[in-house]
Amino acid sequence: MCGVPPSSPRPAFDDLLARARALAAGGGGNGGGRRGVRRAVLGIAGSPGAGKSTLAERLVRELNADDEPWVAHVPMDGFHLADVELDRLGRRDRKGAPDTFDAAGYAALLGRLRDEVYGETVYAPGFERVLEQPLAGAVPVPPSARLVVTEGNYLLLEDGAWPRVRTLLDEVWFCELAEPERLRRLVARHERFGKSPEQAHAWAHGPDGRNAGVVASTRHRADLVVAGEALDGRGDPDDRGAGHPGAGHRSA
Repeated sequence: MCGVPPSSPRPAFDDLLARARALAAGGGGNGGGRRGVRRAVLGIAGSPGAGKSTLAERLVRELNADDEPWVAHVPMDGFHLADVELDRLGRRDRKGAPDTFDAAGYAALLGRLRDEVYGETVYAPGFERVLEQPLAGAVPVPPSARLVVTEGNYLLLEDGAWPRVRTLLDEVWFCELAEPERLRRLVARHERFGKSPEQAHAWAHGPDGRNAGVVASTRHRADLVVAGEALDGRGDPDDRGAGHPGAGHRSA
């Protein structure tokens, strides 16, 4: 893994597609999921509202466009602790902080995704907007997947169980957006998902703001920094409908 100084050139989206294809060819081999051949796993990190989900979904969509689907998207959000557990721990008002996720469970899933034997579908949890809760078994990863794209805030964090996550990722890209635009999109997203303008502003600048600072401090550990411009302005980050298993409270 190599650090990326702020002055490094930022790749265009076509460059990202080529890099993802090369990662799969070098890491997952021909037909990930075969016994003895592991998949490649690409991580996308970044602060809340930076565009991680938008980037991941576009990568998966375009890589899968011309062939049998061979790339899967597994968000980290399915490893949110349930609200009842956050209440028990006294962490409900900090939902989205590093210790409000099951980082060890996430690492265990990534390990299984890398090394799963041929012929088995792996089911990952999603996050349901209507329930505002993690949803077990919502994201299938078929045996044909040779590359898994996963995204979340804390892939580069060095505390708790998070370092185990990093060891299971072949590369981590850091998605970065200019701060005023990131905040604008984040507030708008909270409003779309039911918060009042006042609540959305308070959450984006409060809990999300503190989490963003933690995430930003991990930027130098990324293999690549991706500017928001690489997305060509295609919609707001993490703009998903309520029916998507990854939709809901977006910390990532």
